[in-house]
Amino acid sequence: MSKGVFDIKIKAIAIDIDDTLVNSGKKLTASVKLVIQKAKAAGIKVVLCTGRPLSGVLPLLEQLQLDGQKDQYVVSFGGSLVQTTDGTIISSVPLGYEAYVDLEYLARKKGLHFHAISKDRIYTADRDIGEYTIYESSLVSLNVSYRTPAEMRDVKIVKAMFIDPPEIIEAALKDYTAFAELEDRVTFTRSTPFYYEANAKGVSKGSALKRLCEELQITSENLMAIGDGGNDLSMIKFAGIGVAMGNAIPELKKSAQVVTEDNNHDGVARAIEKYALK
Repeated sequence: MSKGVFDIKIKAIAIDIDDTLVNSGKKLTASVKLVIQKAKAAGIKVVLCTGRPLSGVLPLLEQLQLDGQKDQYVVSFGGSLVQTTDGTIISSVPLGYEAYVDLEYLARKKGLHFHAISKDRIYTADRDIGEYTIYESSLVSLNVSYRTPAEMRDVKIVKAMFIDPPEIIEAALKDYTAFAELEDRVTFTRSTPFYYEANAKGVSKGSALKRLCEELQITSENLMAIGDGGNDLSMIKFAGIGVAMGNAIPELKKSAQVVTEDNNHDGVARAIEKYALK
């Protein structure tokens, strides 16, 4: 990419949360908070763009002084929900019941733990609740409920996740045939080694940011995106400046224009200072 691309004015910055914005202790560092405040003061929209449900984003928005505002934005559920931080919905694309039933059946066939997520709850049809479901519940402050697939018919499901140790996920994906049969209705992403996520067809962080750019009346060239995982790939490719964290997966580093420091060494702050606050 030519040097001139980095001279384009950045008007919005999309930032993944886990292993990107926050360090390994799931905390915001002082440097990251300070630089984000500088970006906001410079008129740049700072958009947290995450696979987390909204409940798992709100505490961070508060710490960054981005919460409760009609002119600040957040992308959650892997791109399924785009809204202002005061709650005005710009785009909402649920997974739907039929896709959920097929995914839940696939989990049974593959012997995988699985859960579905609404805006306010995590649901599992497996009484042997997976350890990563409990971890997700704690991380994003959502309670877990047991429901049979039949009882899920009237639940507004936003996304779903296969959740197991990496070696179990990888073994299940070796024969991809059953997953491929659902790709006409579902978009799959490997957000972490232990999560294989399912959103409605066409939903991704990249598609959400495309919609947000339309709302803000800016082009993708004016957008910087910073991430580390497989579910960040679409936004890294969409943005004018795609930034991979030092701890990012190899595929993301290959697709990014630049690689910054890792999430334990203020990689987000360094990237914003170098490419947006210049």
